[in-house]
Amino acid sequence: KTAYEIMPSLVGSEMCIRDRSSAAFCWSLSQTGIQVMCLEQGNWMDPNKYTSTHLDWEKHLFSDYSFNPNVRTLPQDYPINNSDSEIDPLMFNAVGGSSIHWGAHFPRMKPSDFKVRTLDGVADDWPLNYYELEPFFDLNDKMTGVSGLSGNPAYPPMPKRQTPPLSIGKHGNQLISGFEKLGWHWWPAESAINSQQYDDRPACTYGGLCVTGCFNKSRSSADVTYWPKAINNGVILKTGVRVSEITLNQNGLSDGVIYYDQEGNSFKQEANIVVIACNGIGTPRLLLNSKSPSFPNGLANSSGLVGKNLMFHPVSCTVGIFEEKTDAFQGPVACSITSYEHYETDPERDFVRGFQMQCNRQLGPINTALGGLIEKPILWGENHHQNFEERNEKLIPITAIIEDLPELHNEVIIDETLTDSNGIPSPKVNYTTSENSKKILDFSVKRCEEVLGAAGAYKTISNQLVRGSGWHLMGTTKMGESKINSVVNKYGRSHDVKNLYVIDGSVFVTSGAVNPTSTIQAISLFIAENIKTNSKKLLEE
Repeated sequence: KTAYEIMPSLVGSEMCIRDRSSAAFCWSLSQTGIQVMCLEQGNWMDPNKYTSTHLDWEKHLFSDYSFNPNVRTLPQDYPINNSDSEIDPLMFNAVGGSSIHWGAHFPRMKPSDFKVRTLDGVADDWPLNYYELEPFFDLNDKMTGVSGLSGNPAYPPMPKRQTPPLSIGKHGNQLISGFEKLGWHWWPAESAINSQQYDDRPACTYGGLCVTGCFNKSRSSADVTYWPKAINNGVILKTGVRVSEITLNQNGLSDGVIYYDQEGNSFKQEANIVVIACNGIGTPRLLLNSKSPSFPNGLANSSGLVGKNLMFHPVSCTVGIFEEKTDAFQGPVACSITSYEHYETDPERDFVRGFQMQCNRQLGPINTALGGLIEKPILWGENHHQNFEERNEKLIPITAIIEDLPELHNEVIIDETLTDSNGIPSPKVNYTTSENSKKILDFSVKRCEEVLGAAGAYKTISNQLVRGSGWHLMGTTKMGESKINSVVNKYGRSHDVKNLYVIDGSVFVTSGAVNPTSTIQAISLFIAENIKTNSKKLLEE
């Protein structure tokens, strides 16, 4: 067995995406005795101290447990200039990345998502396809533990899920009546949450506070699934360290990274191969900050595409208000039922691609009063209590996850003045919603209103574009076959620096319209398998 050092350098995380890929990658390499070290900007979380164990849990969503690092401002965070972005990037820094602060909805990208150029004449086809990733999807499901129901007609056949689907709940059954009346597709959501005991972790208690941390480890965040197994295999995980740049040797190969510890001391960690898993914001930030005479515009950036083609999933949210209580606060907030009725391109519509509907649950009274995802607070005044009573415990929310197509003007660049606490230049995000996405968003709101009305809602409130929805960060180190129009190849390997890899959502060519975690982890396992298979050849190069 060849022993050498792999360095996944974690600067940030994906919401929801955020980053779960490094844990899967490190575990896979550790299976063969390869020496692995991972540098993680955050620290281990203590489940016993999650805010979900406190009565004031909901308050923390607006402070130290906010999805937005600019609001949270914890020592392990870095600021992001989002003044020119219509969507706020969201992430969490810790062992396990944003899977700590995660709804755990776990669908796969669909076969059509990998070939939108062939099917619809837009963007580019991926250099790999669904069926190449299929065994790694299956392996990842086994390692993670997925609750769900096989047989979804929107997908190719899949193996039986590790545990049955989570309860749809009273609100889910109410909404199903609307889908049935309209004759639309619906299916129980695939969730990275145990509905029964699995892998020595207990079943979900339906407390509904997943996004503030799962105290009993039934939610399959990477810190309780992959990381314990990887460390048991010998992986070294350094926490609380911040990588500032990747360095090169005289042969133009990466020879390690510079990082800061929590006291602000600077060190160099040498490595034969460097692997980046910092999400679609943090990865281009690290590469663009790693300038040298060979790469004056940022490392691995001969194409000029590092930081370009940023994709979020623009989200619309519509809530239906019902006469009776819906009990929508009971259970995991992101996981009930989904619909792929409007996912694929329809030539009769004036846009390409489509969206996924997700039936969500309602958070607590503070979130309700402040508007939640519809971002329309209940106003103070004479009718405040009446309006609050109308919404509280009587909502059914539907979010529409929109496929975002890559566009060069949507980008991550280095801010001219903003830095983190170590003086490392911070990222600036420039993002505007495309005309195609705006059309999908408008269409999605109408369809959500339609199905909620069919389910018995007497009133709906909609938000066509949720600003606080940048959970999924993709596309900024595009995967492709040519160094002219991509940053890495199908195995995540940089076209410019042969021992530099990227394994996170930034390699996405297109975004699909599903939560990306399952696909990100499958890609990281796929890339790890290639490195294991070709380790001797890679070292000789």
